[in-house]
Amino acid sequence: MRIRNTEHGYGWLTIVLHWLVALSVFGLFGLGLFMVDLNYYSSWYQTAPNIHKSVGILLFFTMLFRLFWRAINPNTASPANHKNWEKTGAKLGHFLLYVVLFSLMISGYLISTADGRAISVFGWFDVPASITQIQQQEEIAGDIHEVLAWSLMVLVAGHALAALKHHFIDKDSTLVRMLKSTK
Repeated sequence: MRIRNTEHGYGWLTIVLHWLVALSVFGLFGLGLFMVDLNYYSSWYQTAPNIHKSVGILLFFTMLFRLFWRAINPNTASPANHKNWEKTGAKLGHFLLYVVLFSLMISGYLISTADGRAISVFGWFDVPASITQIQQQEEIAGDIHEVLAWSLMVLVAGHALAALKHHFIDKDSTLVRMLKSTK
């Protein structure tokens, strides 16, 4: 197994980052849905948001590293049977996934720091509040966060359906390349 991408396939680090981000996104979405129904007397009332914020901050740093890793690695070519519209759609889809995910994390940061308090990441370090002067910051960022979270789920569903289409209908290597690194 190789660490770096080649023109023909993804390296193991790209694959691990992809699936780590996917698991984090699904976990954060599920936890977010769970949190909206918590009341003050729930034992998870403070724990769930703290986990959500901590994982969200770690995901932000993971995504920054993922962008860096993507920039220093060769682009993996699309399989030869992909049509131009599929290549364009894939590029647009990946771009939107990145934009929505980063916007989602920024809006979460703005919700969490609206009162001027830093975000403690599992007690390991704090991320300071730097933007706190926006009128109704928590409410506006909260509304944006919710819309972006659902938008991300729609994009993720499209991404997964496209991969499954390539695997089961087109019978090409699109999905397999993100499951295992080749030599």
